[in-house]
Amino acid sequence: MNAALLEELLLVPASERDTWVDLLLGLEEAPPDESGLPRGAVPYLPCGVAEILAMIPFVRPTDAFVDVGSGVGRVVLLTHLLTGVRALGVEIQSTLVAIARERSAAFPKVSFTHADASKIELEGTFFFLYAPFNGDLQRSVLARIEAVARRHPITVCTVDLELKVPWLVSRPGMPEAIELYDSC
Repeated sequence: MNAALLEELLLVPASERDTWVDLLLGLEEAPPDESGLPRGAVPYLPCGVAEILAMIPFVRPTDAFVDVGSGVGRVVLLTHLLTGVRALGVEIQSTLVAIARERSAAFPKVSFTHADASKIELEGTFFFLYAPFNGDLQRSVLARIEAVARRHPITVCTVDLELKVPWLVSRPGMPEAIELYDSC
């Protein structure tokens, strides 16, 4: 855990943390969403730093962290910087992936894949979902994540997304901002 960075971040007033983190990561305003997103894809909306900080205590340095619908990489980069975890972002919009890759070039344990998460094989131990999709697309991505859970235990963290699938068990007593699920 990068305690010094976390301490510095917590000194920033909560209302200013998103801007502070974006400046730290060199993230400017994201470009407009690309046309032709698949049905069920949600336009880019960055996850708040408050939600990321609520998740951080549950990420182990030995995890393989995967952010599905990673946008410009705020969650992936901040999670890596705070925990040291190997981290992957999967994003369907090529312009967002290009920005994320540029920002992460100095971090060998961080990578971004330009792909439709419903059509690629996923691998990891900790999956983060910030409401990146719905409908059939969501069901397809969850089936991909379930395939991983059949091979080894995983954790799924969601923000603004309640999962009701038989292969995940919700952890009680989670911070209000997030839901955490363990595979069974």
